[in-house]
Amino acid sequence: MTFRARVITVSTRAAADVWPDRSGPILAQGLIDLGLAVDPVQIVADGEPVGAALRDAIADQIDLIVTTGGTGLTPTDRTPEQTAPVIDRPIPGIAEAIRSFGQSNGVPTAMLSRGLSGLAGQSLIVNAPGSPGGARDAIAALTPIIMHALEQVRGSDHPNASASARA
Repeated sequence: MTFRARVITVSTRAAADVWPDRSGPILAQGLIDLGLAVDPVQIVADGEPVGAALRDAIADQIDLIVTTGGTGLTPTDRTPEQTAPVIDRPIPGIAEAIRSFGQSNGVPTAMLSRGLSGLAGQSLIVNAPGSPGGARDAIAALTPIIMHALEQVRGSDHPNASASARA
């Protein structure tokens, strides 16, 4: 079963070619390494372009949409506010795991990320921090669960999941 993924980098400066996108490629490669078919990284400015990119990805029936950036406390960080209206079913544990990975890696400010995660129809959306380290933390958090989560979204049964998780 092949799953499609799209990484959306949220950065007004990267969208304007003021500086390069350093986190999107890390996420894209990490998802490829996990066996997902990944679209080219999309770079959008902060604010409403994030919501538009999310809605486009959902309309394109992308299985996994990972945003990077816009989850902090600066005045332009609005990725969670653009994500919340499109999420039908929140999955807070994924965002919590990403923050936890950052903190366990010695980055106390990881707790300041306001990233969300949840389902929008059949698309799983995950907000990751915009730093390269935050992108690596997101991949680390997703690695043990992402294929199982995507299979569940497609309706796959998992009768032995709890037994194999304990083995």
